[in-house]
Amino acid sequence: MTHHDFTETIFGEEPEQPILRRADLHRHRHRRPPRRSRRRWLVLLLAAVLIGGAAYAAWSILQPMVSGLFGQSSSAEDFPGPGEGEVQVVVEPGQTGEDIATTLREAGVVKTRTAYLDAARGDPQRAAGIQPGAYALLKGMRAQDAFDTLADPANRVIQGTTIREGLWASETFAALSKSTGVPVAEYEKAAKDPDAIGLPPQADGNVEGWLFPSTYEFAKKATAAAQLKEMVAQTVRVLEEAGIPEDEWQRTLTIASIVEGEVNGDADRAKVARVILNRLDDGPPNFGLLQMDSTVHFVAKERGKAGTTDAQRAADSPYNTYKVQGLPPGPIGNPGAASIEAAARPADGPWHFFVTVDPSTGQTKFAETQAEHDRNVQEFQAWCSANPGKC
Repeated sequence: MTHHDFTETIFGEEPEQPILRRADLHRHRHRRPPRRSRRRWLVLLLAAVLIGGAAYAAWSILQPMVSGLFGQSSSAEDFPGPGEGEVQVVVEPGQTGEDIATTLREAGVVKTRTAYLDAARGDPQRAAGIQPGAYALLKGMRAQDAFDTLADPANRVIQGTTIREGLWASETFAALSKSTGVPVAEYEKAAKDPDAIGLPPQADGNVEGWLFPSTYEFAKKATAAAQLKEMVAQTVRVLEEAGIPEDEWQRTLTIASIVEGEVNGDADRAKVARVILNRLDDGPPNFGLLQMDSTVHFVAKERGKAGTTDAQRAADSPYNTYKVQGLPPGPIGNPGAASIEAAARPADGPWHFFVTVDPSTGQTKFAETQAEHDRNVQEFQAWCSANPGKC
C-alpha cells in the first residue's frame, strides 16, 4: 500500500518517482528542494493567511451585534451607571442613531458612541421609534439605560408653545416671546424677511395670516426666524392638504381669517364663509360690502367687546369692510384648519346676513333678508343691554 502525505490529498497524487541508487542519493542531498515542493508550501501559507483574515473580519462584524443583542458593551467603553447630575438632551427632528450617539457622548451621558450604538442595534424597532424632543438623562449612564430612556415616549419633556386660532401677527409675536424668551423685536425683524421665513410670494411680504395656530416644540435655541419659518411651513401644508390651488392661497386665508374672527362654533364656519361670498356680489342687498366687525377690530387693534362703534366703522382703512367693497387686502389674523376648510368648501345657502345673538355662547343666527336680520339684531341688542360693558 502506497503512503500519501496530506499534501497529496489537497493537490492530487504525484507521479511515481524512480528508485534512486546510493550514488544518486549522495548527489541529491546537495540539491535545492524541488520547485513543486516550494510552491506547495507557499499555497498552504497563503490559504492559512486568507482563512485567518476572513475569521478576523467575521468576528469584527459579529462581535458588536452579539454584544448589542445582550445589551452589553466592553467595560472600557461604557459607564457602570446608574449616573448622576441631571442633564437635558434634545433629539432634533431627522437625527440618525449616529447623531444621537454623538449628542449623548458630548453631553457626558454615555462614555462612547459605540456603547450607545451597540445598545440601539440590539433593538432596531425601538431605536427607529425614538421621537424628537427633550429628555431628562443623567451623566455617566450605562448606554443601555440611556437607550431605554430615549426609546420610551413617556420620558419626553414636553415644552410646547401653543398659539391659538385667530391671533393677529402682533399678538402671535407676544405669545411666542412669552413662551420662548425671544424678544418680540426679533420676531418683528424676522417677519420683514420673507425669504428667511419661507413666506410664499402670494403673501406679498405680509406674514399676517400665515402663522399657523398650533402647539409647537421649538428647539431650545431656535431663532425667531426659524420659529416663524416652521409656522409658515405648517400653513402651507394645511392649504395643500385641503386641496387649495396655490394661486388661491392668499384669498382663501383672507376669507378664513374673517370666518375665524366672526364665529366660535365649527357648525357655523361654512355658513359664514357662504355669507361672505354672497355679499361680495355687487348687487343688492349688500352691494359688495362685507360689513364685518372682525375687520374693524383688526383696524382698531382692539379686542374684548362684541360689536363696533360708529367711529370705528367710519375709520379710513382698506381693511374697513363697512366702507370698502370686496375682500380686505389680506388676512386679518391667523386662521386654524377648521376655518381654512370652511373657506375652501363653504356651505350652500342664500344667506346674506348673520349675527351672534348671544356672544357668551356663540349662538349665531343667519338670515336671507334685511327684515329677518333686523329681528336677529334686536336679540343681540337685548343681550348687550343685559350684559353692560360687553358690547
